Order: sequence, then C-alpha cells, then structure tokens
Amino acid sequence: MLKTAIATDSNSGISQHRAKKLGVHVLPMSFYINDKQYFEGVDITQEEFYDLIADKKTTVSTSQPSPEDLSQFWRQLLKEYSEVVYIPMSSGLSGSCATAEMIAKDFGGRVLVVDNKRISVTQYQSVVDAVNMVKAGMSGKRIKTKLENDALESSIYIMVNNLSNLKKGGRVTAAGALIANVMNLKPVLQIQGEKLDAYAKCRGIKAAKQKMLEAMHEDFAGRFKEYVDKGEMVLLYSFSDMPEEEVDRWKKDIESSFPKFKLRAEPLSLSVGCHIGPGSLAIACAKISKPD
Repeated sequence: MLKTAIATDSNSGISQHRAKKLGVHVLPMSFYINDKQYFEGVDITQEEFYDLIADKKTTVSTSQPSPEDLSQFWRQLLKEYSEVVYIPMSSGLSGSCATAEMIAKDFGGRVLVVDNKRISVTQYQSVVDAVNMVKAGMSGKRIKTKLENDALESSIYIMVNNLSNLKKGGRVTAAGALIANVMNLKPVLQIQGEKLDAYAKCRGIKAAKQKMLEAMHEDFAGRFKEYVDKGEMVLLYSFSDMPEEEVDRWKKDIESSFPKFKLRAEPLSLSVGCHIGPGSLAIACAKISKPD
C-alpha cells in the first residue's frame, strides 16, 4: 500500500509547529532583507520580520526555493514515504510551481506537483483537504486530480494599509503611494486563482472592510452559490502585523455578516508580507475538496 506524504511551502501560512500537528511537511520560503537571507519560520519570527522592515530604507525581496533545496526536501521525504504530493503556491503568482514540475520529472513519478492556483489561507485549505484524502486511502495521483479540479474555486480580498512596500517592489509608483497615503486610501486587492488585481480604493479601514464583506457576499450569491448551499465552502480570514484588537474586530465583523460559518484564521505568510507590508486584513473562501 502506498504511503503518501503531503508537502507544501510556507506561502501556505503553515508554520513548522502547525505542520507537525497536521502531519504535513513545509518547505520554508526564503527572502532577503538588506541582502541577508532568511528562511520563513526557521530563523525569523513574524514579529522580528515586521520590526526589521519598519525602516523605510530597508530593502526586501522574495526568492524561489533553489532546485537543490527542493530536491533535497523531496529526497528526505522519499526515504520514509512511497510518494510525495507537493502543493506549492499558485503558478500564476510565482515561477516556483513550474520549477517544481520540472524537477519532479527526475523522481520517476514519485513526486506529484499540484498546480493548485492558491496561496495563503486557501492554499492551507488545500493541504488540509489533501491530508483528509490520504486518510481516506486515496492515491497521490487522485489527490492531485481532485485538488486541480477545484483549484479555481476560491477567492481572496486583501486590504493594504500602506502602499510603501508595494512601491518598493515596483507595483505602484511613488506618486501613487504618496497620494493614497495622504488621502487615507486603503486599496483592496483580489486574488482569483492565477491573478492578483486591484479591486477597489476605499477611504479608511472601515470602508475597506465593508467593501470586502460585500465582495464575499457577491461571490457566495453568485459563482459559489452551489457550494455554499451544499456546505462545501470554508470562510477564512487573515492579517499582517495588525493590532490584536483590530484583528478581533475584523473577526466579529465577519461573524456578524456570515453567522452560519465557522471561521479559521492564520497570519499572512512573510513571503506575502514582503509585498504588502504590515497592517493588512484579508477575507477568503475556498471550496472543500472532499475524499471520494
């Protein structure tokens, strides 16, 4: 009987501690702060990260796992397991998925890379679903097929508190960032599968939160209505270096707006935080991929 390992990267927001509890394996993503390399969840905490990038002169960049690190990660797992189902972040948001698919060809079919089209809390949900499918006795090949069939059935809305980090990354001009900050504009971004796009510009946090709640209601009443009616959707929220009382208010806002849903929350991964910075709030949903 096949013994299947479920693996992912830290873009999922799954910490090394949580991974042990879930029985999964997480490849830490690397990034550079002032040209010094760090590995998420290994040699830097969330608090240390946001303290370091608070300085406006700090430079931050992300990096894909090296082919050597990824191969070694899989080789170690294959000493214990028959096969590995690897769930990286969306191929539309990073080249790491394509790299993984290329490297997996050298493993004789024992590594199955899932092009899951998800990131952060929605990627996390795919990992949870994969664990449940392993417990149900499904093969890695079948798990990959199920997850890829449901890959686009998710949605994320993120309020960016300050455009400084997006400006550093070249995703917004210096003038645009200055105008937004002066006018207290809070951009709301959306992630729909392969794409990160602007969704709305709101005056203040309260308006941005309301816009995100409205967007999720529209998704539930439209493209995801069938799954919502069947109880096959999960509702999630996330944040980056936001005061605890503000995160608690966001949770209560969501609970009030969606009283039938049990929420799950995780901080945004540091690889996401590199781009959007501190003070962000997010709401997300994902279809549950159930075992056959």
